[in-house]
Amino acid sequence: MAALPRLLCASSVALVLWAGFCSAVCVEVPSETEAVQGTHMKLLCISCMKREEVTASTVVEWFYRPEGGKDEPIYEYRKANHEFPSRFSGRLQWNGSKDMQDVSITVLNVTLNDSGIYTCNITREFEFEIHRPLFTSSRLIHLTVVEEAGEDFTSVISEIMMYILLVFLTLWLLIEMVYCYRKVSKAEEAAQENATDYLAIPSENKENCAVPVEE
Repeated sequence: MAALPRLLCASSVALVLWAGFCSAVCVEVPSETEAVQGTHMKLLCISCMKREEVTASTVVEWFYRPEGGKDEPIYEYRKANHEFPSRFSGRLQWNGSKDMQDVSITVLNVTLNDSGIYTCNITREFEFEIHRPLFTSSRLIHLTVVEEAGEDFTSVISEIMMYILLVFLTLWLLIEMVYCYRKVSKAEEAAQENATDYLAIPSENKENCAVPVEE
């Protein structure tokens, strides 16, 4: 069991090293869709640039739509951060990167009323010498806010596997102990039988059993 934490530690170190080597690589990862009431929730929105050598001006627009409602603007980045008056006033925080490939925001102190659909719109204007083409993309995040965190399915499976392994090792140890106990008992019984047989031999026969000494 001591090898499991070491393996997890080694995997974590390898992941950190890999992330350090690949820090310049952009990967479009989907956002989490469940938040716990009272915590901070990062709404992940990543839009990788296809040609990093070309400079571009980026505009980001965030919208929120409650269940059965309409989209309403809540946040915007247009050379500067701007937060629109809404139910999120004072609870939105820019969490993007300098290269504007990660344009995420964080909702502080999430409430149950924050459940709904969040839309992230990205507009880029590339600065070529001849023309300035526009590139647009959108990300939808269906967020559900719960009162308490549910147990992760992966952690449940890990715990089950750990208990199964523990039971297996315990049974194996018991079998080994029983096997060793029986082996030692048989050896002791054999030694006791030999001693009993020797004691049952008459004295004159015991003297005849002595090994003659050659002169």
